[in-house]
Amino acid sequence: MPLKIKSRNDCRWDLVSLGEVMLRLDPADARIHTARSFQVWEGGGEYNVARGLKRCFGLDTSIVTALVDNPVGRLVQDLIYQGGVDQSHVTWSKYDGVGRAVRNGLNFTERGFGVRAALGCSDRGHTAVSQLKPGDVDWNQIFGVEGARWFHTGGIFCALSETTPLVAHEAIQSAKKHGTVVSYDLNYRPSLWQGIGGSKRGQQVNRDLAPFIDVMLGNEEDFTAALGFEVEGLDEQHSQLEVEKFRRMIERAAAEFPNFKVVATTLRHARTATINDWGAVCYCAGELYQAPLREQLEIYDRVGGGDSFASGLIFGFLMDKGPQWAVDCGAAHGALAMTTPGDTTMATLAEVEKVMKGGTARVAR
Repeated sequence: MPLKIKSRNDCRWDLVSLGEVMLRLDPADARIHTARSFQVWEGGGEYNVARGLKRCFGLDTSIVTALVDNPVGRLVQDLIYQGGVDQSHVTWSKYDGVGRAVRNGLNFTERGFGVRAALGCSDRGHTAVSQLKPGDVDWNQIFGVEGARWFHTGGIFCALSETTPLVAHEAIQSAKKHGTVVSYDLNYRPSLWQGIGGSKRGQQVNRDLAPFIDVMLGNEEDFTAALGFEVEGLDEQHSQLEVEKFRRMIERAAAEFPNFKVVATTLRHARTATINDWGAVCYCAGELYQAPLREQLEIYDRVGGGDSFASGLIFGFLMDKGPQWAVDCGAAHGALAMTTPGDTTMATLAEVEKVMKGGTARVAR
């Protein structure tokens, strides 16, 4: 069954995301543990999708999140302003002076180079968004009164606390009630789950929500770690990204969860931190659509590539371009996003379309 997407005329928002927005501290070409200065960006798995749809593709998006009302929170807000994502559904928590009860999340991430892999170090315990609980957000206002064509959340938000999966479930149920398409990015992060039950707990949470998802997203390892679907013959380094094996895994997932109208996954083989093979597939209505495999793609900052894939894919479906165009758009947008620093896209729609058509990197002037 194809996706049924509401008309833009009936909705204020093309997409609403639920998730954490953190302050990323980036040591540029240095290491975290030796840095003396950091560039700051905003970022977060679910937020990055909303920002990509607004900044690159020009759609109207909103973020549901929570921040602490202190200078760090206001810095994150200032960065969100630059991305153009609506903040009317941001909850502001009172600051207690030192962050004993509630705080804003920090994410230190170094890009890696060559044989040195990218590295992230999160400092995000007891954040404001992790303390959201059912009843805190007026979902009827968002989906029923304002109207949203698409709702997006994922496994990062659901790993933040015992209550966040309940909030996600509440939001998803309201979205479904009002005819809003629901997408979910598995985005499995071992560091988020390791202290609360590991992959076993992650699979429990994600499988509880899976029966309500229309569009399930992930990367080459997420479906195994977060849902328990193995890809035959996939080695630890993901060096053999054979599309037919991913097709069989996706077909098993779609058979167990027939509510999945679209299943899409990025395919990445990190030859080095700066040279990756990059591709993507999208399963829709019993057919598998494959984006061109970009072998030996040069990477500047890999963080956010999957989120930019998601926003490009969602844009394709929102604009009724069809699954092949959507997966091509997502893969091209993800590739471009990894050529610039920070979690979020700096690409334009014209650049995405040029890459989709096989355009070269010859200087434009």
